[in-house]
Amino acid sequence: MKLAQLNIALAKYPLDAPEIKEFVDNLELVNGIAESSEGFVWRLKDESGDATNIQAFDDPNMIVNMSVWDSVDSLKNFMFRTHHRDFMRRKGDWFHRLPEDTYVLWWIEEDHIPTLEEAIERLEHLRETGDTPYAFTFKTNFTESEAPK
Repeated sequence: MKLAQLNIALAKYPLDAPEIKEFVDNLELVNGIAESSEGFVWRLKDESGDATNIQAFDDPNMIVNMSVWDSVDSLKNFMFRTHHRDFMRRKGDWFHRLPEDTYVLWWIEEDHIPTLEEAIERLEHLRETGDTPYAFTFKTNFTESEAPK
C-alpha cells in the first residue's frame, strides 16, 4: 500500500500579491525537492506544474496539495528534513490558522491515484470523527495493516 496525503491552506493574500510572493516563487523548487525525494510516488498538479490554480473549494484563496508516498517516513523526511521545513516554519506569514484539521493521511492500493473528491471526503471524515484507520493524522499514524479493506 501507499500513503496518500491532502493538505489545504487558506492564503492570507491573493497568490499574485507581493506579501506571498516568496512562497509562490519557491513552489517550483519545493515541488522539485518533493519529486526527487526518496519514497515520492505522485503529486497533484495542473499543466503549469503545481496545484495552486486547482479550485477545489469555493474560496479562491484555499489552496490544495495532494501527494502519494511509499511510507509515512518518506513523507516526514521530505516535510521535516528538506528545505520544505523552512517554509512550514513560515506558514503563518502567508496562511491563516484554521480551527479544523487542514491535512489528512490515508492508505491506498499500490496502483491507485486519489481524486480530489476522495481526498476532501477523507478530510471531512477526519474532521467529523477524529483519527481512524480510514483518515488520520501524524498523531495516530495508523499502519497500512490497519487500513480498511
